[in-house]
Amino acid sequence: MATMASRAKITRLISNLTHKTPSFASGFRSNGAKGQIRVNPFGVSGFSFSSWAAPLESNVMGSKDYENYRRSLYGGITHKALLVDAVGTLVVPSQPMAQIYRKIGEKYGVECSEAEILNRYRWAYEQPWGRSRLRYVNDGRPFWQYIVSSSTGCSDSHYFEELYNYYTTEKAWHLCDPDAEKVFKAIRSEGVKLAVVSNFDTRLRPLLRALNCDHWFDAMAVSAEVEAEKPNPTIFLKACELLGVEPEDAVHVGDDRRNDIWGARDAGCDAWLWGSDVHSFKEVAQRIGIRI
Repeated sequence: MATMASRAKITRLISNLTHKTPSFASGFRSNGAKGQIRVNPFGVSGFSFSSWAAPLESNVMGSKDYENYRRSLYGGITHKALLVDAVGTLVVPSQPMAQIYRKIGEKYGVECSEAEILNRYRWAYEQPWGRSRLRYVNDGRPFWQYIVSSSTGCSDSHYFEELYNYYTTEKAWHLCDPDAEKVFKAIRSEGVKLAVVSNFDTRLRPLLRALNCDHWFDAMAVSAEVEAEKPNPTIFLKACELLGVEPEDAVHVGDDRRNDIWGARDAGCDAWLWGSDVHSFKEVAQRIGIRI
């Protein structure tokens, strides 16, 4: 137990040393520049901070030295488990959200332009959600009904259902990395366990089945099911529990600095920012110590 505690402390220390934490408020950089829009189960979800400064090398121990240190602990690999964010890392929408809202909404009387829909969506998503402490409860319908009506000015239930169901189909999404299946098979063949960790409603499992990638993973921690949303460390701890590993033995990969990186580290996991620390799942595997 003392050894585990020491490892956890070292993991958190190195993570803090090798990444500079930016200051921000209300979706804007401290220098006034806006962050990027980030996608979610219905198209986009507020702002992403993945375009911020890349990780900084520590004066005490560089990232390569740290990875070599971890390989010495685990017999050639750096981690026993890989946690993967869903939207923005594993999958992305095939068409812009505002375009779909507008296209499907035309027959229901939606007259807003795509730019108007996007701006209204941003505003609505950033408002406090007062129905519950979680946005995605069960199937998430109450939250998404609010978002759709606020974004388009249309409260037609038939419009909402058509839009809602569209985002459960494979035509609405595609994989970020076309080599994901091959890489994940190689990772699992080396004994590394895989889990999805996602802020999503209960449509995630049928969606991943529709994309024929649900069987790539040993477990899924979905916020609507575990009743905790990233960056709450509870969802990461649940994923580790499902995989049967300690948090310090896992690395999480996601595209949102606050939800994915800070949240995972608060749980005691290592974390790599998609699009900055790593750019493909092949690169993820190589950093873990697995040749593809």
